[in-house]
Amino acid sequence: MTTLYFVRHGVTAHTGVKLSGWMDTPLDDKGTDQARAASAALASIRFKGIYSSPVARCLQTAEIIAEPHRKKIQTLDALGEVRYGAWTDRSLRQLSGLKVWREVQHQPSSFRFPDGETLREVQARAVDEVERLRGAHRKDRICCVSHADVIRLVFAHYLGVHIDLFQRIIIGPASVSILSLGDHSPRVMCMNWVPDRS
Repeated sequence: MTTLYFVRHGVTAHTGVKLSGWMDTPLDDKGTDQARAASAALASIRFKGIYSSPVARCLQTAEIIAEPHRKKIQTLDALGEVRYGAWTDRSLRQLSGLKVWREVQHQPSSFRFPDGETLREVQARAVDEVERLRGAHRKDRICCVSHADVIRLVFAHYLGVHIDLFQRIIIGPASVSILSLGDHSPRVMCMNWVPDRS
């Protein structure tokens, strides 16, 4: 059985304000503290591999998580953020005023971000990568640091949830979600667990 611990990156100055996409926006102080809390919570897990989106905020989070494990991080483009195309670096307030915003919110499966990806494409690349990792780690625990929408799309797939409903899944900053893949049905062990930051 392969057990995958998905961790969302900590917050940045753009979290909840802009679509950062593949921009290398670094963690802010709060995001760094969040990543440290996740690292402490996962320090006792014997990971065989630590994988990350190549985007800076994920890599920073992964580096903090990897410290107690002394593992080299492997970057995977397939775990990278949604390619928002022309919407990258635009404010959510501005985007919410567009006519197509309702489609993004209520029928995202049919929407392509201008000059970017569809969420179906993001889900396909991410799930394909998860299955590849499953094949490489048949009896291992691994950590995958990624982005909220990517993690939500992966879990929607294994839960059998349609993409149009994927936004009902909440994945908070530096939260941990655990997926077990064996010879039988996938098992979602937990979702959106936020380690104690006190």
